Formats: sequence, C-alpha cells, structure tokens
Amino acid sequence: MRYGVLGPLAVWDAEGQPVRVPEAKVRALLANLLVHGGGPVPADRLIEDLWASSPPGGSTNTLQTKVSQLRRVLGREQVVREPAGYRLLLADDVVDATRFQELAVRARAHREPAVKADLFADALALWRGPAYADVAESLFARGEIARLEELRLAVVEDHAEVRLTLGEHTALAAELGTLVARHPLRERLRMAHMRALYRSGRQGDALQSFEELRRELAEELGASPGPEAAALHRAILRQEPQLATPAIGSRSCRTNLPAPLTPLIGRREAAAQVLARLDPRAPARLVTLTGLGGVGKTRLAIAAAGDAADRYTDGVWLVELAGLGAPSDPDDIAERVITTLGLCDTAATEPDLDDLVGWLCRAVADKQLLILLDNCEHLVESVALFTKSLLSAVPAAHLLLTSQEALDIPGEVVHPVPPLALPELTDPRTVARSSAVELFVQRAAAAVPGFALDADNAAAVSTVCRRLDGIPLALELVASRLRTLSPQELAARLDDRFARPDVRVRGLPDRQQTLRGMLDWSWQLLTPDERTVLRRLVVHADGCVMASAQAVCADGKLPAERVPDLLSRLVDRSLVVREGDRFRLLESVAAYCAERLAEAGEENAVRARFVRYCTESAERESERLRGPEQRCALDRLNAETVNLRRALDLAVAQGPAGYAVRLVNALGWYWFLRGRFPEARRSLRSALAADADAAPGARRAAGAWLAGVELRASPGDAAPLPVDEDPTAGVEDPVLRGRLQWFVGTGLTGRGHLDEGRALVEAALAGARAVRDRWGEAAALVELAGHGPAPEGAAELGAALFREVDDRWGQLRANRSLALAAEHRGDPVRTERLHREGLLMAEELGLWTEVVETLTLLGGAALADGLLERATELYERALSVSAERAYHRGEIRAEIGLGHAARLRGDRDAAASHLHRALAKSRSSGHATHAADALEELGLLTRA
Repeated sequence: MRYGVLGPLAVWDAEGQPVRVPEAKVRALLANLLVHGGGPVPADRLIEDLWASSPPGGSTNTLQTKVSQLRRVLGREQVVREPAGYRLLLADDVVDATRFQELAVRARAHREPAVKADLFADALALWRGPAYADVAESLFARGEIARLEELRLAVVEDHAEVRLTLGEHTALAAELGTLVARHPLRERLRMAHMRALYRSGRQGDALQSFEELRRELAEELGASPGPEAAALHRAILRQEPQLATPAIGSRSCRTNLPAPLTPLIGRREAAAQVLARLDPRAPARLVTLTGLGGVGKTRLAIAAAGDAADRYTDGVWLVELAGLGAPSDPDDIAERVITTLGLCDTAATEPDLDDLVGWLCRAVADKQLLILLDNCEHLVESVALFTKSLLSAVPAAHLLLTSQEALDIPGEVVHPVPPLALPELTDPRTVARSSAVELFVQRAAAAVPGFALDADNAAAVSTVCRRLDGIPLALELVASRLRTLSPQELAARLDDRFARPDVRVRGLPDRQQTLRGMLDWSWQLLTPDERTVLRRLVVHADGCVMASAQAVCADGKLPAERVPDLLSRLVDRSLVVREGDRFRLLESVAAYCAERLAEAGEENAVRARFVRYCTESAERESERLRGPEQRCALDRLNAETVNLRRALDLAVAQGPAGYAVRLVNALGWYWFLRGRFPEARRSLRSALAADADAAPGARRAAGAWLAGVELRASPGDAAPLPVDEDPTAGVEDPVLRGRLQWFVGTGLTGRGHLDEGRALVEAALAGARAVRDRWGEAAALVELAGHGPAPEGAAELGAALFREVDDRWGQLRANRSLALAAEHRGDPVRTERLHREGLLMAEELGLWTEVVETLTLLGGAALADGLLERATELYERALSVSAERAYHRGEIRAEIGLGHAARLRGDRDAAASHLHRALAKSRSSGHATHAADALEELGLLTRA
C-alpha cells in the first residue's frame, strides 16, 4: 500500500488504484497511525485522540472494531498489535510525506541548478492540498500538520531562489504574490518576491513589498525587518548591478572548473590580461597560453576562465587532453568535449555518429561557451584542426588553450606565460614584493608552520628564487626541503648543485635546465622505494586511487602494504598532488618520471600490471552496474574513464594477450548506459583487430557487443548485420549470452527488424530463466511487453524483478512500459505516478534524454486534463534541460508543447513565437518529422 497525507487522506494499492477507507473514525485511526510514522501508539492514546472527552462505552472494544475495519481494507498484516500499542507497518517510501522530504534533501544536495529546481518541483507536486486535510481539526494531527506546512514553505522558498538563478523571475513575480499575502511575515519568501519583482522591471512594486513587510512586522510583533531584508531594500534603492543577474547557479555559471586549493600568486596582472581577451565581444576567439612545463599555465588559465564564467551563458568547461595519446585525431578531441559537456546520451540519439566534430559543432552551434583545452602540446596538429572547425561553426564559442607551443593558425592570440618575478635586492621589504618570493614563502609556511620572511633569511630566500629562475613548480618542490634545511643551507646546496656541469642537459633552454636540475635533485633525495613508487605512478593517465597505486607499484620486492606510506611521503615532498581520494603527478613531474621508468627497464611490467588492474576493476564494476550499487559504479567508472582508455590503448598496442577483449567486454554495458557509442564502436573494433589470441568465447562476446552498438550507432540507411544470424553463438557464459541476445535483439527491433529482434529477445528470456538470471529475465520481459498478448502483465513481472535486484535503470524502463499501458487503459493517475517515478530515476542516473521525454509526456497529459499552467511548467523544464544538453529533438517537442498550451490559453503571440522557433530548429537540425507537427499546430492557431 501507498499512503497520501499531503492533502486529503488517500490510499493506493500496488497497482496505483485508489483504495477506499470507509467511515470517518477509521480514516482518523489511519491518520493517527500515519502521524506516528509506523511507531506504536497505545490504545488509550488512540481512544483519547479519536473520541476526545466523550469516549463511547466499551471504548476498548469499539477501538478494536475500528482496527478490524482498517485491517480489512489494508490487510491484516499491515496493522500490528504490540505490547506498546498498535502500529502501521510502513516500508520505505510508501508515504508521500516521506518522499517529499527525501526529494527536498536530494535537491539541496545537488549542485546543478536545473536539477535542483526539478527536484524541488517534483517534491511540491506531491501536495494535493493542506496536509491531513480530513483531520485538520484533530489535536493529534496539529503538530504534524504544522511541521509539514513549515517544510513545504521552506521548499517553496528554496525552489523560488533556485528558479531566480535560472532567470525565471517573471513567472515568480506573478506566482509568489498570493503566497506572500498568505504568509506576510516570512522574510525569506518576501525577499524572493522582491528580487523577482525587481528583475521583472517592477522596482516600485519591490519597494512597496518591503514597506508591507515593515508594517506587518511592526503591527504584529513590534519588530523590524532583519538585516538581510534591509540590505536587499537598500540594494534595490541603489539599483546595484548584482541584482540584475543571478549570483550563483545559473546557466551562465555552469562549469566544471576545479576550485583552487591555494590563491593565485604573482599572476594578477596576467590574469586580468587573459580575462580581457576572453571578453565574448573581443574579435579574437582563440587564446593560447604558452610556456615551459611547470610555469603555471594551467593554474593561470583556470583562474582567468573562472573569472569569465559569468560572461558565457552556456558555461565554461575544462577539457583535459593529457590523457589522449599522440595519434589522437580531431574526433578523439571532440569526443572528450562531448563527454565533458554531458552530451553523451544526446549524441547517442543521433542516427550517424561517424563525424563527431561535425555533430558537436551542430549541437552547440547556437551556444555561448568557453572551452579550456589543457595540455595540447602533444596534439598540436589535431587540436588545430578541431579548433578551426569549432570556431568556424560556432560563432559565440571561445577557446582558451594551454600548450608548450602555439598552434600557429589564423586568429590565434598567443599569450606567453613567463616565470614569476625575481627579487633584485636582499632587503626584506624589497624582496617581499617579488612574486617568486611570495610563492616560495607561502609554500614554505605550509611545509614548516611559523616560517616567515625576515631580515635573517631574506638574502637566502632571494638566492633560492633567483637560482630557480622563478619557476613555480621548482619553487614548490624545494620549499618542502625547509623541514630539514635552513634557508641558508638550502641556498648553499642549490649554488653547489647548479655549479656542477653534470646537471646540464644538452639542448635544453636555460630555464628548462633549471627545472630539470630541480627534478634531478628532488629525485636523488628520495629513498630507492620512494623512487620506485614515483616512477611507476606515471602509467596512470589521470591520477589514481590508493588501490590502483598499490596494484601498479607493488611487486615481489615492494609489498603493497608499504605503498600508502611511501605515497604519503611523496605528497609531503610536493612530487605527488592529492585531490580528495585521488593522487596525481603534475605534467612536468610525469614527463620526468616517464624517463626514469624507461631507464629502469620497467615499462612493460608496470604497464602490464596497470592493464591487469584496470581490466579486473572494470569487470568488478560491470557486475555492480546491474543492482543496488549502480549509481556508485557509474561514478567510479566515470572517474576512471581516462585511465581505462589508456589501459585499452596499452592492451591493444602491447598488452598481455586477452586483456583488450576482456576490457571492452567489461565496459560494454557502461558505454551503453552512458550513451558513449562512438567510443564503444572504436574500442570494440580495435580490440577485436589487435587481440587475436583472446579466448574464442570472449571474442564472440565482443563481436556481439559490437553488433548491438552498430545497430544503434550506424546511419539509418546503413546495412545492418545479417538478421538471420545470431552473433551471440559461441558465447560460453550462459548469463552473458542471454544478456547479449537481449542487447542485439533490442537493437534489431529499433532498426525495424521486429521478427528477428523478437526471436532473439525470446531466446534471451528462455536462457535467463534456465540459469535463473533475474536481471536478464526482467530485461527480456519488459522488452516483450510491447508485443505480447498480455503486455502489462509482462511489464509488471519485469518491474518486480528489476525491483528485486534493485536496478534503477531497469525500473525506469519498466515504468515507461507500465505508464504507456496505463495510458492506453485510460488510467491517468497511475500514468502520471509512474512517469514521475521514472523521471526521478532518470535524473538520478543522469539520463537526460529520458528526463526530457518523460517531461514532455507529463506535459502532454497535463494538456489533455486542461491543466495549462502545469503543462507549461513541464514543457519549460523540458526545454531548459534540452537546451543545456543540446538535445534538439527535445527542444522542438517542448516548443511545440508550449505553443499548444499558449494557444489554449488564448495567447496567440506566444503560441506563434514557440511554434516558429520549433519550425526553425526542426529544419536546421534535420528533424523533418517534427516540422510537420509544428506546421499542423500553426494551422490550428491560424484557423482559431
């Protein structure tokens, strides 16, 4: 059973059908038990609550009668008698009030403003009226009603503030007026209304609202508005600029830039210069920061890009290219950008993914965004080709690059990044003005608490900074040596070291000689085991977690249990950077360690351990992708994406036999869930071509994965695989074979080969049942639900099995089938409930095309019910998500829905505007079928 208390008391069965609870006292009894949240309620307390001061004669027996009546409705096992009293058995998430609070918590924890707004909206949509409306006058319910109403108002305020950051001030100005009048003393609600009024051009109304607040507080409480409300009032009077645009969380501030761990030192002027060049109105749209390794190009670029974030309405995005191998082409770079922008599942809906650069350019053609491509020096030619294509096709896009050499293409503005400024004198006051000294002193104070620049050490500090040429990485490496050396001793050691001829490396410029010498000295100061761990870490392309460091660095001579301590020492020496639970090498340190790894003759062995660890880790996570750990497994695989690609490249090029095919088989389902079909197709092809010695069964499995991917990712007019063949034949594992039969069968069905696809899915169902694979059985049942004689029954069973294994993706698929069946049966209540549950699952898994499709289905249902405001809100949410994710089909459908709603409201201008936008988008993006829908709706508007 499911219970509704956010409105009149309601009960629904497992099918979503309303359950009638007869008689007022029985309903009051149920409400009382729900108020106590499944906890026991003594019989005498129930009697007092239900009959107040006039209990009936034989009240205990009368209560037992009411309990019996309730049990007949809910089921005898649902109402339990215990020594402490009666209680209602409540499973998780069966009471709408509990669901409401969970959604609010999830919304507040989410970082994406659009998702926060959607979650808050879903929480508020659960309210059907005042809480416990049937028993609002009963004393036992008043405390809970007040608590829930306070929670509701807090969520309304949260939702309003998030919507303000998303630019929805006009709608809020209208919506909040009634609510403010009902709750005139809530300052936070009033402030949201004032901001919405001001941003809507209604400054006078905003000031009048504040005066109403002042008067209400004085009359009711004898108080004045709080400092925040007063400050907002003053800001409105002064028309302060920050009021005009959202401060945080808006689309203009969408970014994945990391938060800086330390302040930017010595680059204030440089950061201002780069920021000026990143003005969207500037003629140059490509800025490249150049300089030697370790000079701080990335740090400067991130700082400047962060300062420019509010200038780009579609965000500022950091795309790390260090993990891409030298043979990478422009499509590889485009794939990395698509992944960073979160466009994977959007791209997966397209019929042809062969030209990723072209698709990306079309997807972001109307976006205003800044992309920071970091560490381009090993991909100069490919980056140049990618850059020219993107800037030509996307007029509002800007690119910021970091590289040791410029691209040397037309339109590029090169900004050299020199080392930090060196001190000229030894006077402490003069030395302190040097940015090199400022950085060294800050890092020294972090390594040796209490360290400060003074008259005694100023000369030595100045010598250190000059000897190291002001190179930030060199200064950071040497600062940790102050734990064991005084500044004077450190300066003497450096003078002695750099005076020796053996530290000079032929062919390197002077400043690179300095950094190389500093790295050499840092290396020589390490113990043999510390050197071993440091050089072996370089195999990781994108940092690593501790488990990976242990697996890769340990061998017969170095036990795994020693690695954590050694790694900690390397962090202390600034040779390894720790970020959360990950450890990584800076690019210059990584390049140095790669040389040391080759000198030690360990490359092959370390790479083999890395490939083995990545493969076995991916295989473990693959199993977790179909169950309760699905979300966490997706997150872990997301974090390891770059390392997994490096592992596959190594396995294909020179890895131990069988690992390339094993790795792609382990990643097949992950690629599907994330919509990464181009990566899947390329990886599967390369593994099968290179790993001929893999086990035959594993090769057949990889071939089946490839067949399913080709069916989904090839152009619509491309020849599919022979439909009379079963590509899973020869797969030895019966569980895997059944799942692959389902994967290929659903691909065939999607390409219109219904009979062949159904035959494979039916074989998958028989195989799953034979080996008791609950997941495989559920997937096959849900797929067959749309084609069998009893579709809803198959979908119900599939949904139950997916719930049994706790697979959220599977429950989402099952919910969609059940919702469509309920819609065909004419059950709008159940249809909406199932779609809403699916919407939450899709948001949780980051399946944005599913989110949009569900929102448009809900919008259509609201239109059919005449709920025009609700439909408009749903279509606007669909449009917002579609625009952010470059999902053109979703944008078109949302615009058509908004046009339909506006026509029914009688707003002809708005309807025409939405429909013409839909028509233009459908023509420019190639979705001709939707152009016909837009034209039909325009025809209705014209006739009206």
